[in-house]
Amino acid sequence: MNSEITTHRVEFEQLISSTRRGARLARLLAQRQVAQWGVPYGCEFSDTVVAVVAELAANAVLHGHLPGRGFSLRLVLDGVLRIEVSDARGERLPVAKEGPPGEEEGGLGLLLVGELAVDWGVTERDPGKTVWAELVWPLA
Repeated sequence: MNSEITTHRVEFEQLISSTRRGARLARLLAQRQVAQWGVPYGCEFSDTVVAVVAELAANAVLHGHLPGRGFSLRLVLDGVLRIEVSDARGERLPVAKEGPPGEEEGGLGLLLVGELAVDWGVTERDPGKTVWAELVWPLA
């Protein structure tokens, strides 16, 4: 484990291309950033961060893409880890799927996010939206 554990408010933000490769980059950047803040690669919390970022970034690429626009990944550590993924499509808000597989609305991935996070939601912005999730920081 990193000997210098981050205990004060820190932030990371990166604009990423709205592609499958960009979604992969978001996962790698998030994993690297939490490692720099003191969480070792491959531990349960690191894997949880990667899973949440994977879902939010994939949704941004699949449902929030506008030609010529990327999405942003923002991590804010301040007692909890807040993961934010922002895209340019504000009219397409995410909905967690509650029905059986095959229904048109919503996605199973957001149910996973809901299980892993202590809270998650959507914030409107101009232009677009931010989908966020908060995780309990294990080193507090």
